[in-house]
Amino acid sequence: MFSRTRSLLPSLTSHKTQNPSLFSSSQQNTNNNKDNLILQRFHHKDWLTSKEATTLTNSLTNPSLSLTIFHLYSSRKDYNPTQPFCISLITKFTQSHNFTYIDTLLKTLPKPYSFTQDFFFNLIKIYAHKAQRIDKAIQLLNEMPNYGTWPSIKTFNFVLNVLVNSKLYDVVFDLYASALKLGVEIDACCLNIMIKGLCKKGEMESAFKVFDEFPKMGLKRNERTFATIMNGLCEKGMVDEGFGLLERMKEEGIVVDVVVYNVLIHGLVKNGRVDEGVTVLEDVMMRNGCYPNESSYQHVLYGLIDLKRFEEAKGVVEKMVLKGFVVSYDSFKGLVLGFCREGLIEEVDWGVRSMVRMGFVPRMGMWRPIVRCIVVSRDVSVSFDKILDSVNN
Repeated sequence: MFSRTRSLLPSLTSHKTQNPSLFSSSQQNTNNNKDNLILQRFHHKDWLTSKEATTLTNSLTNPSLSLTIFHLYSSRKDYNPTQPFCISLITKFTQSHNFTYIDTLLKTLPKPYSFTQDFFFNLIKIYAHKAQRIDKAIQLLNEMPNYGTWPSIKTFNFVLNVLVNSKLYDVVFDLYASALKLGVEIDACCLNIMIKGLCKKGEMESAFKVFDEFPKMGLKRNERTFATIMNGLCEKGMVDEGFGLLERMKEEGIVVDVVVYNVLIHGLVKNGRVDEGVTVLEDVMMRNGCYPNESSYQHVLYGLIDLKRFEEAKGVVEKMVLKGFVVSYDSFKGLVLGFCREGLIEEVDWGVRSMVRMGFVPRMGMWRPIVRCIVVSRDVSVSFDKILDSVNN
């Protein structure tokens, strides 16, 4: 029995120690063979349906071959670029970063066009985000009517928001002015985006003009409308004016939600009024039936750390942990370094342990102040080994 067991060991060992590069090479060869067969099918003269062309393109393992497939298929007499095929090919173009050929593909589309709103929306997202070509996203939006599909308000607002986030404010206003030409009916979301753009540009007077347009256009302001314009006011240090809009919200029957309160708390903290931020967090919100979330506490926490009120900040961290909220790495870093500067070694120990329990590990820049604090304090109850053990365990 012993000899039989021994005889099995070499075969088991050899199986476990196979060179992984051999497996990788074998897999690569398999993929290459598969792709070659796909290309051969596009070369073959037998009739190729659009459905089969789509399936073959989806099966392609090397996306850089998508351009070859496009040339082969578009030169065939049975070329029929249906929406499923175009989606498949554009996906492969995107994976291989061949964004310029998307234009070429669109020019081959036969009339009458039969492409859906979602097709153009997803393509515009690819241009805006993955290709980083906002100009192409705008161009396609304007050309959609030429393809027999008018932009939806969802697609229009998406491009408008991308422009605002990219700070291309002049283009934002031009696009907004073209809404009628594109057959887009302005909605509340669209006006909210315009308010956001004007606030970011610092033009609060113009932002309030758009704010006042809601009832004139038969639209209702919502929580997002107020939160956006409050944020603009707070960024300019006009926090009290931001709070003044709370009454207007109540008059219009709009519920003041946690997002609105977070904007105001952040505004207070940013303008050095941390104690008022704490009052809103612990008193005002609760009295109005609104429960703080992770961001509510985090804004206050950053403010307390900036003011070097580390013991109070520690109390906020403990409350967050009890509520199951995640404390940011930067907050822990600020606390630990603050306690180091004040020589509070036991608090440093608490901070590091709390970080680790949250899933964070102190980075190199934190260890030098921690070691210096331990050496200077000479506190035998907290050693460097003890702190290291909390990280390693």
